[in-house]
Amino acid sequence: MFLDTVLTRNPALVGTATALHRSGTVPPDTYVIDADAVEANAALLAGEAERLGLSLWFVVKQLGRNPALIRAIARHIPRFAAIDPSEARILRANGARAGNLGHLVQIPRRDLPEMLVWRPEAVTVFDLANARAVSDAARELGFVQDVLVRIEGAAGSVYPGQEGGVPLDSLDDFAAAAEELAGIRIAGVTAFPCVLCDPVTGVPVPTATFELVLKARESLAARGHEGLKLSAPSATSMASLPLLAELGATHGEPGHALTGTTPLHAIDPDQPERPAYVYVSEVAHTLADGRPALHGGGFYPRAGIRDALLPRTGTRLAVQGAPAENIDYYRLLEAPASPGAVRAGDTAVLAFRTQIFVTRSTVAVVSGLSAGEPRLTGLYDSRGRAL
Repeated sequence: MFLDTVLTRNPALVGTATALHRSGTVPPDTYVIDADAVEANAALLAGEAERLGLSLWFVVKQLGRNPALIRAIARHIPRFAAIDPSEARILRANGARAGNLGHLVQIPRRDLPEMLVWRPEAVTVFDLANARAVSDAARELGFVQDVLVRIEGAAGSVYPGQEGGVPLDSLDDFAAAAEELAGIRIAGVTAFPCVLCDPVTGVPVPTATFELVLKARESLAARGHEGLKLSAPSATSMASLPLLAELGATHGEPGHALTGTTPLHAIDPDQPERPAYVYVSEVAHTLADGRPALHGGGFYPRAGIRDALLPRTGTRLAVQGAPAENIDYYRLLEAPASPGAVRAGDTAVLAFRTQIFVTRSTVAVVSGLSAGEPRLTGLYDSRGRAL
């Protein structure tokens, strides 16, 4: 999906990743991440958001919750949106401040006292029961917690496993009850996804869910709530920030823009953010019909993988599809035209959309690429633990 873009915009990353694998420094099934590019992308996003009067909460699930990269991003975007408590703890332990908690996963009741002490800028609640739990925990701690109301997505737009939120036609009833809770203040609204990249052009466009969130904010404002935030996550990037500002959002939540890997970056290599990671594997064996098999472990089902580069010979081979319900022990390539083009042990470099935290991959962080002096600064597992 991103191989042409990374070869155009960050070829030194491909060369460094290849050298690390060939030397045995990193194993197959490793994401090699350019820390310089990640930090530069964060700085770009922060500057553009400031120019437009927007605030940002950064997201790192796609980076494997990596401590070195969290610190690099937080130097420019101080606050985070965490998808779950384990991610929130890693982010805070590495110097980032709590922006939005409960972003995709509601905070479990028993974790609320610990996390509210951090005084997050906002906590997202999906229903009245969760709003009441946040209120009770905040009252015990002696303060009032700002909450964002998660609005139920438009029909057909919600990803399986992400269901939840207050239906727009039930918002008045929800608000009336929430206004009676002494430990919370309704501070805004959010939903997911609010922006998506057009599948043909890659251009970010608002979803029908964004329209619902705008109506929800109007409804809450009519009830007397002031200064309401509107966080519009998904596809937050240099290309979409002007759209967020134009439509009235107050917050964006950049994730893949930090690594230059939104769908727009696959189509347009001239986007401001530089691609910041590649996936390195190795030819494990070759089938009788000539198809090479790569070691797996990091092939995310929604990756949009197209082809793999085998640097030893410069061969590029199409990556065959694989059912998401199967474990990715291996991933097959199309058979090369020449049998000698591929052999066991060859390095393979790929670039595709991922969510590292749901893989079993190694993450190798490289610094110094921007100065022409690349060096491996750390190896981590897919959840950010040093190896």
